[in-house]
Amino acid sequence: IYRDADKHLSVFEVDGRKHRAFCQNVCLLSKLFLEHKFLKYDVEPFMFYVMTEWDSFGHHFLGYFSKEKESPDQYNVACILTLPPYQKRGIGRLLTEFSYELSKKEDKLGSPEKPLSDLGARSYHSYWTDTLLELLIEGEKKGEQLNVNDLSKKTCMKVDDIQATLQKASVIGSTKRNPQSIVIPDNLKKEHNQRMQRITTHIDPLKLHWTPAKYR
Repeated sequence: IYRDADKHLSVFEVDGRKHRAFCQNVCLLSKLFLEHKFLKYDVEPFMFYVMTEWDSFGHHFLGYFSKEKESPDQYNVACILTLPPYQKRGIGRLLTEFSYELSKKEDKLGSPEKPLSDLGARSYHSYWTDTLLELLIEGEKKGEQLNVNDLSKKTCMKVDDIQATLQKASVIGSTKRNPQSIVIPDNLKKEHNQRMQRITTHIDPLKLHWTPAKYR
C-alpha cells in the first residue's frame, strides 16, 4: 500500500484473518523483544502493517505495527516494533507517522493503545512534540494562531495527547484571558529546528495507496 522508490521503503497491509500463520509468527517474534507483549493467537481482529527495505535480494523486514480493525477506543496502533538490527534509524518514527497517515485517510482521531511502555512513551512523546512544534512554528510564520482543536484536525491526534505533549514541553499556558495559550520560546524553536535537520526521511502521503476497509 506504500512504496518509496527513492528510499527503497515499502509497507504491506496483512489481514490477520486471511494470513493467520504469518501474523501469529510476527506476534511470536515481537514477544522476543517486547517484555510487555501479551501473546495473542487470535489475530483475526487485527490488521498488520509491515515496513520493509528492498534491494536486489528482496524485501527485508524492518518493523511493523498492528491495528484493531474496529477499535471502540480509537486506537490506531495496538503493538509496534522495530527489529533490533534496524533500530536507531528512525524506523519507529516512520511507523508512527504512517499510523497517523492511515488515521487521516479514515478521517478519524487516533492514539496508541494504552498503557505505553517506557520506550513507547518516549518514542511517541518525541514524535508528537516534533510534529506539533513544526505545525505551530509554520503557523506562526503565516500569522496563524493554532489552538489544540486546530492541531487535532491537522494531525488526527487526540486532544488529550496534544494537551499532555504541549504541557510537558512547557509551551501551553493557562491565563485568564486565554486558558489554552501556546507560546514557543526561541530556544525551543532552535532546538526543534536542529533536531528536524537530522530527520531526513518522512512518509509521503502521495505514495500511500490505500482505502479504509468497511467491516460492517
